[in-house]
Amino acid sequence: MSPPGRRSRRPARLSVLLALGGVLGGGVSALLGNVAGNLLSELSVAVLGSASIGVVLLGLLASFVVEWRRRQRDHVAEPDDAETPAAAGTPTLPYPAGFTGRTGEVDAVAEALRREHAVAVVGRRAVGTSWCAVQAANRCRADFPDGQYHLDLRRGGRRRSPRQVLTALARILGTRPPVSGRPDDLADAADELRGQLDGRRILLVLDNVDDPAQVRPLLPPTARTCRLLLAGTGALAALDGVVAHWLAEPDTADAVELFATAGAAAPVARPHRPDPRTDPAVPAIVELCGRQPRTVAELGRRTAQHGWRHADVLDALRRAVETPPHQEITVSPATLLVTARDTAYHALSPEARRLWRLMSLSPVPVDRPTIAALAGRRPGRVATLLDELAAGAFVVGAPGDRYEVRPLLGPYARLHQRDGEPVRRRVAAQARLTRHLARRAERHAASLAVAASALDRDRPLPLDDDPYGWFDLHQELLLAVVRVPAGAAETLPRRVRRWWFRLAVALCGWLAHVERLDEWEEVCRTVLATPTASDRPEIAGWAHNELGVLRRRRHDPQGAATALALAVAERGRRGTAQARMNLGLVLLELGQLDDAVEHLELSRRHRSGADRAGQALTQLGLGAAQLTRGELEAAHHHLVRAANTFRSLGDARGYAAALTNLVLVHAEMGEHLDAAQAWRAALREYESLADPTNRAAALLNAGAALLTSAPAQARQAYGMLAESRRLREGGRATAGLGRTLLYLGDAAATLGDWDEARRHWADAAAVCEAVRDAEGQVAADARLAGERLPQSHPG
Repeated sequence: MSPPGRRSRRPARLSVLLALGGVLGGGVSALLGNVAGNLLSELSVAVLGSASIGVVLLGLLASFVVEWRRRQRDHVAEPDDAETPAAAGTPTLPYPAGFTGRTGEVDAVAEALRREHAVAVVGRRAVGTSWCAVQAANRCRADFPDGQYHLDLRRGGRRRSPRQVLTALARILGTRPPVSGRPDDLADAADELRGQLDGRRILLVLDNVDDPAQVRPLLPPTARTCRLLLAGTGALAALDGVVAHWLAEPDTADAVELFATAGAAAPVARPHRPDPRTDPAVPAIVELCGRQPRTVAELGRRTAQHGWRHADVLDALRRAVETPPHQEITVSPATLLVTARDTAYHALSPEARRLWRLMSLSPVPVDRPTIAALAGRRPGRVATLLDELAAGAFVVGAPGDRYEVRPLLGPYARLHQRDGEPVRRRVAAQARLTRHLARRAERHAASLAVAASALDRDRPLPLDDDPYGWFDLHQELLLAVVRVPAGAAETLPRRVRRWWFRLAVALCGWLAHVERLDEWEEVCRTVLATPTASDRPEIAGWAHNELGVLRRRRHDPQGAATALALAVAERGRRGTAQARMNLGLVLLELGQLDDAVEHLELSRRHRSGADRAGQALTQLGLGAAQLTRGELEAAHHHLVRAANTFRSLGDARGYAAALTNLVLVHAEMGEHLDAAQAWRAALREYESLADPTNRAAALLNAGAALLTSAPAQARQAYGMLAESRRLREGGRATAGLGRTLLYLGDAAATLGDWDEARRHWADAAAVCEAVRDAEGQVAADARLAGERLPQSHPG
């Protein structure tokens, strides 16, 4: 680069040559036209004359364009040419004005300057790094008697290049600027600067450093007594030889003080205003603004200037943040002011700003595929935008390669979303998010049964096809999306409604698998609370069916029967098959055998032929009901069909349950060999299943059948019954525990240990009385009285 003023005196050789060339070309063309006029026709002469004029004009125009481009390039390359530079060696460090709070941060930076050669105050843009750096430099002003110099690397909003930075510093310190932007010339200029600084106690403050490349030629500093203080982006922390000090947003107390100080300096519309420092609404206001210093200060000034009440400002901001995205509201002037003053946000690219606004629709972390679906962009493009947002401290990472809006900036992002995204775009983003989650949840919910079977058999699941892992990772997001319409005064948008319900169904499938009953119930009640459930009976019927199954798992058969009866009444003929089966099983537990068989039979008829798993479940329920009624042949028929279907489907749990009931049927029919084969097969299946409840039932049936058919094997039967009791211990008292104790007493009596037998019978009587098992209580009392009633099946 030439010294100042030299470039303006240098002749514009290319422009002059182009102009002369155009004029000479025109003259030559005219001469040739005259010569050719003697040889050619009149028309040719006219054409050549016009061509000569065109050549002259084109030459003049080209010279003008080249000169204009040269002046523009010189203006960009030397933005300080129009400025009046300070004399070399004159300190340029300004004194701070309007700095509030952060005393500890300033002290830490000042202390670091005393120890380190290069210190960087880094943080999110507009968070106050410039204020903090200038304040800390002024604290250390006395330590640098040879000069304190300040240079803004973002002069006029435009980023300076490394060459421009070195040129400006050369002017300040009186050295030669770099002659070009080549690395060698930059290094030479930087070495000359270091030589000028060597041995002098000078402080250089380089403010608004947007790119480490702007200051890299100056690093590492070699002058021992000189100090370099940088303020800018967090990327400065990666520079060698630089000690970074991260500057976060001010705390709530400092933000309130900044709000109050800015308001006190403004011309107030109302002279007698409450002190913002004591108003409880102001801390909430600064939190909704993300405690961003520039925004807080401007809002404090405008609030005082226009006489706005703090409570009204808070109410307007909260309404913009908390109103559901699909509802339209009038954006207040306070909200518009907050979004307009966010310089860090406006420094982002338009696509990054849009992505940040849309990410605020999710209150929890989301992974990259979900973000891509939310924004409607390709994953590769989303990765680039996320890098930009992370570099600006707009988003933070979370486990599982997920991202979320910084919690402090969450309300702030929703204010931008309300201002920058119309309702139709917010609804479209909600629809994309819900559809994406519903499809993935349905795919993983469909593989839950297969995954459960693999886990039961201790088989590892692939990382990319683990439904339990996927639901565990995204459970917060799924629950947050499903809970959105709870208590809403209107239905969800049509574009969201269908996918939202499908997501709720898949989520309930997972919650049922992992026995998270409270959240399962919450989702069902959320579905029932929406007006959509009132408009569509099949949705209400599904929710009541889920609640009935849930109450049955909670051992509340009466509540389950009530909910399932509502489900049967709400749903259509084909939709009642599952609800009728569940209702029949509950009625079976309540002892209402005829009604149970009726509902189970109707369920079997209403089932689709393609629903083989549902047909097998219904057959299993019918077999159990008819076994209880003593209809052994019909029970045998249904249980065999259920066992064969479960086995063909690979459902080990259902197959084992059917075999467990077949043990009782064969024992009652006197087919002891078939009963032994059935209980051995059932126990083999349960060895590979993590199902202690049903395994305990299988051991009870096997022990009772073995004790009845082969008293000589009472020792083996006693071991099975003891294991069944162990599996049931620790849980609530059930009829199964009472029957286990009853037959355990019988086995002890067969082995000749009457004291132990009476103890087990007494315990069985107490448990059966507690669970209202009248038949079991009568049998236990009869054994204690010395009578031996005919042994019924264990149940």
